[in-house]
Amino acid sequence: MSALLEMRSITKTFPGVKALDEVELTVREGEIHALVGENGAGKSTLMKVLSGVYPAGSYDGEIHYDGQLAQFRDIADSERQGIIIIHQELALVPLLSIAENLFLGNEQARGGIINWQSTFQQTEKLLRKVGLKEAPSTLVDKLGVGKQQLVEIAKALSKEVRLLILDEPTAALSESDSQALLDLMLELKAEGVTCIIISHKLNEVRRVADSVTVIRDGTTVSTMDAKAQPITEAAIVRDMVGRDMAHRYPERERRAGDMLMEVSNWNVWHPEHSDRQVIRDATYNVRAGEVVGIAGLMGAGRTELAMSLFGKSYGRNISGEVRIRGQKADVSDVPKAIAAGLAYVTEDRKSLGLILEETIQRNVTLANLPGVSSAGILNENEETEVSERYRKAMNIRTPSVFQRVMNLSGGNQQKVVLSKWLFAQPDVLILDEPTRGIDVGAKFEIYGIINDLSAQGKGVLMISSEMPELLGMCDRIYVMNEGALVGELSAKDASQERIMSLIVTE
Repeated sequence: MSALLEMRSITKTFPGVKALDEVELTVREGEIHALVGENGAGKSTLMKVLSGVYPAGSYDGEIHYDGQLAQFRDIADSERQGIIIIHQELALVPLLSIAENLFLGNEQARGGIINWQSTFQQTEKLLRKVGLKEAPSTLVDKLGVGKQQLVEIAKALSKEVRLLILDEPTAALSESDSQALLDLMLELKAEGVTCIIISHKLNEVRRVADSVTVIRDGTTVSTMDAKAQPITEAAIVRDMVGRDMAHRYPERERRAGDMLMEVSNWNVWHPEHSDRQVIRDATYNVRAGEVVGIAGLMGAGRTELAMSLFGKSYGRNISGEVRIRGQKADVSDVPKAIAAGLAYVTEDRKSLGLILEETIQRNVTLANLPGVSSAGILNENEETEVSERYRKAMNIRTPSVFQRVMNLSGGNQQKVVLSKWLFAQPDVLILDEPTRGIDVGAKFEIYGIINDLSAQGKGVLMISSEMPELLGMCDRIYVMNEGALVGELSAKDASQERIMSLIVTE
């Protein structure tokens, strides 16, 4: 199998930072090639070099594509050669139809007039190819994330893609949507489309990848060929983080203390559809020093349960009782919930957890401004001291707390969110998908932070779509289905099979 792509000695420098240092990448025609590494390793930067986001002349090294030296000036230039990149943040226009999105910028027109009949016919063919049954006129904002991802692939196919680059394609997808997307990648491979997949989900990498290239700190560490020998997760992790990780989840002494939080008969109705009940009679508790998990499929109501508890920031006609340390707690709005001892680390850190344009310093103190102010006046020196203390304690990799959060990797952004809520000194932390979209090394650090919190006597309520994560971290697991808690399992009794059986039998 000949090489379709060779990236030779690619070096990319930003002011004060060498993001890529002599990186080598060879992708064979007709294969699925996985590109893995920790957050900030340089994977996305390398793909931006390839796709022309960083044009020829802005980096050192050479790109050879289909046997020719390639010097792409922009994305349109690389797309004309059949190189299409699908970013983690999808580039669809929500209020346009599927058909309009598929051919946006590539309109089926003659003499400036769009041929809608041809547009809809071609859209139907492309949708069938990716397994979507929706009508071409369907608005994109009516589709779930999984189907939007398929629309992006259909859009790539409309441009006669030869090399398809997928950046974290399953990060926001349910298990079933993820499997469907991986199956489609294998189908495209069978049709001759070459794929590069960037992913932190190593089980998915092992399932579909013919080759795996590991990048660490901006350099190529290794390339593994599945045809030569089986690729193991242990080998990938060792090359990613530079050490063996015999235990994916750090050990801790499990010792539950006194009752910390009790929620009784919690009911929540949809904020817009008054006849739809989202949470039904949920009763659960968290003890001091405990990590309690909530498992369930996508749409089970886990995030709605967490947000409605945290200052009733989701839902309407909310009823039920919350007790913290035996005392009835007022959680009727977010400031009161914080004052009562609750903190909520959202699953959407970029939109809801951080102010990306602001510095680490400003983000860390957001939830507890009285802690760095006097008589309503912010003490900037104290704010700097606090944020610097958390930078060191949380191992936030940055040269300065004055760095804007948008410039940090996903794992370091998550540490900033955790720092913000820890500075608010809560009794109970609700962690909603705390490791989504971050690599195994950063995950291990987050797990260590969670264990430290439990050792301090904090209570942790952890929502995760990754069952192994819940099984590896939690003392107890509540199982949720269609807005109701349908079971509770201790750590020694819990397994993926038992969790799924509780979901499907209720």
